[in-house]
Amino acid sequence: MKSINIIMFTSIILLMSCKTKEEKVANNTSENPLLSEWNTPFGVPPFDIIKNSDYKPAFDIAIAEHKSEIDKIINNSEPATFENTIEALEMSGKSLNRVSSVFYALNSAHTNDSIKALAGEMAPIFSAHSDDINLNKDLFKRVKTVYDAADKSKMSGEQYKLLEDTYKGFVRSGVSLEGEKEERLRTINSRLAELADTFGKNVLAETNAYDLHVTNKEDLGNLSSSLVALAADEAKARGHENGWSFTVQRPSINPFLQSSPNRELRKKIFDAYAMRGDNDNENDNKAILQEMASLRVEKANLLGYETHSHLVLEERMAKNPDAVYKFMDQLWEPVLNVAKEERAAMAAFMKKDGAEGVFNGSDWRHYVEKVRKERYDFDEDEMRPYFEFNAVKNGAFELATKLFGLTFKELKDIPKWHPDQQVYEVLEADGKHLGVIYMDFFARESKRGGAWMNELRAQSNVNGNYVTPIVTNNFNFPRPTETEPSLLSFSDAETMFHEFGHGLHGLFSNVTYESQSGTNVPRDFVEFPSQVMENWMSEPEVLKLYAKHYKTGEVIPDALIKKMNDANSFNSGFANVEYMAAAYLDMAWHTLKDTKQRDARQFEKEQMDKLGLIPEIIPRYRSGYFNHIFSSPVGYSSGYYSYKWSEVLDADAFAAFKEAGSIFDQETAKKYRKMLSLGGSKEGMELYKGFRGKEPSIDPLLVKLGIK
Repeated sequence: MKSINIIMFTSIILLMSCKTKEEKVANNTSENPLLSEWNTPFGVPPFDIIKNSDYKPAFDIAIAEHKSEIDKIINNSEPATFENTIEALEMSGKSLNRVSSVFYALNSAHTNDSIKALAGEMAPIFSAHSDDINLNKDLFKRVKTVYDAADKSKMSGEQYKLLEDTYKGFVRSGVSLEGEKEERLRTINSRLAELADTFGKNVLAETNAYDLHVTNKEDLGNLSSSLVALAADEAKARGHENGWSFTVQRPSINPFLQSSPNRELRKKIFDAYAMRGDNDNENDNKAILQEMASLRVEKANLLGYETHSHLVLEERMAKNPDAVYKFMDQLWEPVLNVAKEERAAMAAFMKKDGAEGVFNGSDWRHYVEKVRKERYDFDEDEMRPYFEFNAVKNGAFELATKLFGLTFKELKDIPKWHPDQQVYEVLEADGKHLGVIYMDFFARESKRGGAWMNELRAQSNVNGNYVTPIVTNNFNFPRPTETEPSLLSFSDAETMFHEFGHGLHGLFSNVTYESQSGTNVPRDFVEFPSQVMENWMSEPEVLKLYAKHYKTGEVIPDALIKKMNDANSFNSGFANVEYMAAAYLDMAWHTLKDTKQRDARQFEKEQMDKLGLIPEIIPRYRSGYFNHIFSSPVGYSSGYYSYKWSEVLDADAFAAFKEAGSIFDQETAKKYRKMLSLGGSKEGMELYKGFRGKEPSIDPLLVKLGIK
């Protein structure tokens, strides 16, 4: 901590001491592309000229600038007002936000040793900087003065929400703590930042290290030619003279598990996937996550909450752990029973297939495909030629055109962080600029797993200065080969539409304050705009728009659509159970009431046994690689349930289009867009009721899940 304070103090000196040094900083600022004006199209980051060595100086200067801005608010001789305190606080730290948005976008999507090392170095610095603001008694005194004197009737809804959120943010951060308790909170925050950074690095390292090298072509089974070529390219990239390499990235492992007839190899790669972060090696995460869970309990107790979940959920739609458990419990037994029926069908097929031994988790995906083939005459590989990644992307774009009148213009000559990226200007129906979206499609070792959206620049409109958004969509789709394009699975195509939904949420934002823009909404609301897009993705009317054979241009046949939809009903139990098991695991770690250290592997087993989870299914994320909840100080902790919670909203919202008589109904689309445009300027339920005219009903979801 001492060295960190010295670094930050030195940064402050650079900005606040004699004129000569101020000029020196200004010169350095103008030379650093992260801090100078971005004379690029639409003000996008100048990725082509940013160097790794630019980040640390930029962070030092931006942090010092932010501290100077905070000091000006505190030392203002005028009485505290909304404008000189709350709004000034909202407007502070712009340079730091700008540098951070670029750095952390690359740390997730295109990292390297230098960036990873700096992320680790900066984690405790950012924690200390945040605490210096959130725990500042003098600053809070001004905030409280404005809050106590506020006349809601004389403020806009956005202003009052900003005031209320700012006040509560200080209180929930622990500004009332004194002495040893405050110091302990600072220590906990710093340690959580360090641990979270290490956790994420360990998952990435363990994921990248695994290589299942296959030399017998028969072990590939009926793997599609495009995926065979991709595996051959992977083998060459890993230094093998021949054969095929498979990794534990989902685009690689899942097709192998589905296709390979070799049970031994299937088990080998499945176990490698499931044991990441739990191998008692240099990348083991058990001690890290145990300490994080313990520190989160201690922090919650310091702040006056029973558990970490109580602290986190207070600001969510669910409000408390009991509501989360009540919601999940009404779904668990029905979906578990469906999964048990699926298991019985596959175990019987395996026996009929002549395979020896007990049906287990590494067999599941393999026999799902066999049962689908027998029952529905459906093979998922039949879909891939119709799901070429550009076609799916264009389908998402065309849907946005039909619903909202948007058009997308590719920007070829624009700075990118990787040549694989595609970048688009998004235009309104009248040709007005709405924003920019970066799309990064393919898996690589420099990118973390999964798919996500983030913002390089959030929308805002303070004092008439309208700032348009720049958003990103990031995926891990299979790369194209020399002979074939990237052909997606049904799940991949869903992911494309899902993340595009997040992108639209950011692009549609039309609020005053950046902290209320786009996806700055409660965690259990944020997945709703993404998941609702998945409903359109598989509708026959929408499939006909984009699902065309990449060789012949043939539109996907009605018969294949029917087979796909029929077949997708099988294995829904598995999909729901693996997800909900992870959500229960998240809640189990974060409803702990004591700081006792627990054996992570044993704790997880006990929780899954308590649920009655069948042994052939593991949680979608086991503790050792559960990045959602352990790779950031808060992240999705006590929030992984939100995907299913948001399904209530998305099923009910899509029902609104059906009730209107068309899935492209323009009036409903306008209301939906209006809701998204308000970002976090209103409470989640208030936003939803403004769109739907009522609270969401769970019935459409129960029907969708086959429970009702």
